[in-house]
Amino acid sequence: YHPLQEEPEFFTLTVDGEKIVEIDVRIGYNHRGIEKLSETKTFDQVPFVVERICGICSTSHPFAYVQAVEDIIPVEVPLRAKYIRTIIGETERIHSHLLWLGLAGHFLGYNTVYMWAWKLREEILDVMEILSGNRQNYAMFKPGGVRRDIKPEDIPVVLKKIDSIIPTLTMLKKAVVDDPVLRARTEGVGILTKEEAIDFCALGPTSRASGVARDVRKDAPYAAYPLIDWQMITTRNGDVFDKAVLRILETFESIKIVKECLNNLPEGEIDLKLKDIPPGEGIGAHEAPRGECFHYVKSDGTNRPARHKVRAPTFMNLPTYKATVVGETISDATIILAAIDPCYCCTERMAVRNTKGKTLYTGEDLVRLSQEKTEKIRRKFNR
Repeated sequence: YHPLQEEPEFFTLTVDGEKIVEIDVRIGYNHRGIEKLSETKTFDQVPFVVERICGICSTSHPFAYVQAVEDIIPVEVPLRAKYIRTIIGETERIHSHLLWLGLAGHFLGYNTVYMWAWKLREEILDVMEILSGNRQNYAMFKPGGVRRDIKPEDIPVVLKKIDSIIPTLTMLKKAVVDDPVLRARTEGVGILTKEEAIDFCALGPTSRASGVARDVRKDAPYAAYPLIDWQMITTRNGDVFDKAVLRILETFESIKIVKECLNNLPEGEIDLKLKDIPPGEGIGAHEAPRGECFHYVKSDGTNRPARHKVRAPTFMNLPTYKATVVGETISDATIILAAIDPCYCCTERMAVRNTKGKTLYTGEDLVRLSQEKTEKIRRKFNR
């Protein structure tokens, strides 16, 4: 456990002096039963639950979930709703990348970057409050569309706030790229090669910084992404420096996407007002700030999911730590881990509960219960 990692996760470093020779990662310290809880909620209530999986990327999970539900029917949401979904998703990407940039500066002892990045992030959180009424957990997404429209009088205010961060963000980009101390601490550190990124199935900035052009917004276009002009950012060195530069450049690209969507927001309905979800299975994917957020939903014809499975990007990116940290020094271990922008709230899926000293379920019990539930569903749908 390390105080700079804001959430609990267990890493065992085996060292030879200051050199790391082996790493063991143990997950499972943050389980909250979100997937099981979904089975007790209606399809329309689940977005409120899954957006609380993570406070930093709280719209990524509803984005993927509602697309999974819409894939069961299947149905095409209104065009205006697609644009609003894209605006919310990209605004969140801006605030998430700025949060990461500030924390990266803090990890390196460069607190000026930390304070400037978080000051800019406040402007973006103000934008989210204007658009949704909330600075976090925006409650905007629902199967079939969005819950809240964007008022015409709010668009100029939002555009002004978005434009206001560009000069300082440009200054930060130059500071990161040109500062010799930052380059010395990050260039050539924690390298993930292109081949390793492919082998580990890395996602998001972690893969794109290694030259792997992988982005759900381009690979399987959804929402308004195929309708607007934007570029996928890639770099090729795969070190901590490239991951930082890539996120800064992606922030500029997200600003471009938000502005284009706001300036070309189409008229029309924002909600299909879905009533019933038929039996079936659906998948939904959204390019979250950390990579592909994937949701699977099974319906049995009732008003609640029969099964809901979540795969967050950190679950895929965390194993790359075994490739990037071995051979490095202890002093660089934290920033190498931080370079994947880990989110353990998103990652965790398993735990053993203990009540009054008595174990309710062992790991084997949980596997058995899962297999029995899967078999029960399989028999039901095969009848």
